[in-house]
Amino acid sequence: MKHFALFVFFLFIFLLNSNAQSDDICGYWLTLKGNTQIQIIKANNDMYYGKIVWLRVHKDRPDYKNPIEKFRTRKILGLQIINNFVFNPESNCYEKGTIYDPEIGYTYMVKIWLGENKNILKLKGHVVGMKLLNRESKWVREYDLRK
Repeated sequence: MKHFALFVFFLFIFLLNSNAQSDDICGYWLTLKGNTQIQIIKANNDMYYGKIVWLRVHKDRPDYKNPIEKFRTRKILGLQIINNFVFNPESNCYEKGTIYDPEIGYTYMVKIWLGENKNILKLKGHVVGMKLLNRESKWVREYDLRK
């Protein structure tokens, strides 16, 4: 019985640690150009989402490059651009989600992972439906620039 209790304790610690690792993506991230900040959150469905919370310039700029005409008047500030990512503990990355880039109007299928110090977010993907159009980027962990 003592061994079983010890096993349950270590299993609990392992599960707690793996959940903490998966949530390391949550927070504020500044794009490499330094002109956009994205907040990533974990929703109740255990998926990760992100929205633009700060822009250096053009704060009222509409999403005029969106391929869907009815969305071209919506504002970029506040726009949810990261959708439906799940954490894969085997590969230690976030996958099966998409990121919309309002600068060019493309949606990418992306894999995301953290650098060694967890302050760099690495993104690599391709335009949905066009595997030849690849893109890589890095974002830097930041504090909330709206304050």
